[in-house]
Amino acid sequence: MMLPSRRFGGRLVVGALALAGAVSVGGATASAEPPPAPPNCSPADWAGVRAGVAAALSAYLFTHPPVNDFFATLKGQTREQMQPQVQAYLDANPQVGTDLQGIKQPAVDFLDRCNQQSNPLDIPSP
Repeated sequence: MMLPSRRFGGRLVVGALALAGAVSVGGATASAEPPPAPPNCSPADWAGVRAGVAAALSAYLFTHPPVNDFFATLKGQTREQMQPQVQAYLDANPQVGTDLQGIKQPAVDFLDRCNQQSNPLDIPSP
């Protein structure tokens, strides 16, 4: 059986150490974690805020049938089609706009506090 020469073995050790050093330096960079999110800004927190907004909106629509009826007429339309109709309705009914803004305010506050942007489909807009 032939053993590697001492000279070859030394090169092997130096190469292995260089590789291990590169991996540890590169590994530290690759595994660096992003800074933590602010407190109460987790996906679970966002889901809870969204659930609260959805529940409040549902209760509002059930207790305000004319508003519910108006929004029901928008079914099947694109956002571009809905927008001018919603704006006209809110202009004619400013209290509804104020109410809806108050309902969605916890989500707005969450997004501001957590420095996040909402998906436009996440939050009903007045």
